[in-house]
Amino acid sequence: MKKLFKILSRLSYVAALAVLLSSCGSKEKDGAGTEGAADSTATEESNSVELSQSQFKTVGVELGSPELRALSGMLKVNGFIDVPPQNLVSITTQMGGIVKSTPLLQGTKVSKGQVIAILQNQEFVQMQQDYLESKSQLELSDSEYKRQQTLAQQNVNAQKTLQQAKAAYQGNLARENALRQRLQLINISPSTLTANNIRSQVNIYSPISGYVTKVNVNTGKFVAPNDVMFEIVNSSNLHVELNVFEKDAQMVKKGQKVLFTLTNDSTQRTATVQLVGGEINTDKTVTVHAIAQGSTGFIPGTYLKALIETGTMQVTALPSAAVVDFEGKKYIFVKNTADKKANEPAKAENGATTASSGTVHHFEMVEVTTGISDGGYIEVTMPAGRDFAGKVVLKGTYDLLSKMKNSEEE
Repeated sequence: MKKLFKILSRLSYVAALAVLLSSCGSKEKDGAGTEGAADSTATEESNSVELSQSQFKTVGVELGSPELRALSGMLKVNGFIDVPPQNLVSITTQMGGIVKSTPLLQGTKVSKGQVIAILQNQEFVQMQQDYLESKSQLELSDSEYKRQQTLAQQNVNAQKTLQQAKAAYQGNLARENALRQRLQLINISPSTLTANNIRSQVNIYSPISGYVTKVNVNTGKFVAPNDVMFEIVNSSNLHVELNVFEKDAQMVKKGQKVLFTLTNDSTQRTATVQLVGGEINTDKTVTVHAIAQGSTGFIPGTYLKALIETGTMQVTALPSAAVVDFEGKKYIFVKNTADKKANEPAKAENGATTASSGTVHHFEMVEVTTGISDGGYIEVTMPAGRDFAGKVVLKGTYDLLSKMKNSEEE
């Protein structure tokens, strides 16, 4: 009997333990479920904010709708001062030589036709000698050819002799012309060259007026053929090169006005769009060229900020104050029609249930895409499939954003 009593006692103990463990497991599951639901609610409400009736009045929230407005587009872009190819000249020489002298420094102003360097090379002497000898041979062959033509008319000489004289003349003419061209390439005038003014030095002249931007030589340095000695920029007609984002390129047209300021000068200047590039760059921009008015004195490569006047457009717009910038994106606040009413119970901080003192207004933060802005209004692209009529916060947006941030921190 005692043995049976012990067995029953042990079975009762095991049963009680099993019930206890089952109860704990159920509580843990309920707790996990509650926690998951809370997380879900927090995620859904992370982009929303609530205001009590008193807060709603204090903030002075005003609601309205997106509307069609005619906005004058001012497209903000960046760019730099650029040099048209015809205004940038690289100075080279067709024949090498030693630099005997040059007065140029970077930034030196030069005039068209000014001597900017002197080169020396003994080959210059040989070229002049060859030309003068060729010129003499040409004169001699010319006389002989004319003499043979006269004799041929009198049937005195053979036809072969006339042909030989003609060939000699044409050969000397070709040689003289070739040597003449070579002398002109090194700035030696064949028409004034004589045996008494042969020289070993030649002058290098500036082909344009402008400013020296690069000096790659010095006195005594040997310059090989086609080496760039100097770069000269004519700054009287510089271009403004602008980088316009791909999505905005269609708004830019030839003839539009451009207002720009240089990074080192706050003076506002004007330009006119001359050309819109037809290719998208690797950084998803399109190059726009504009001609600056009164561009004298600009330094090529200077960075600038510009506004392109793109004209009046009918767009969906909101007051600029209705759009906020949050974490690099643009947002608006939209009022939720399902607000809590005054007769709905609300829990106090101590857990007690109390009646709310008024309507609780619920607002949702919605991301939008913005465009041009003008006169206190900004173009917005609203999400499709939603009704925003009378629900968009026009005033008090920044107060709502501030409260939402504070709620997230808590």
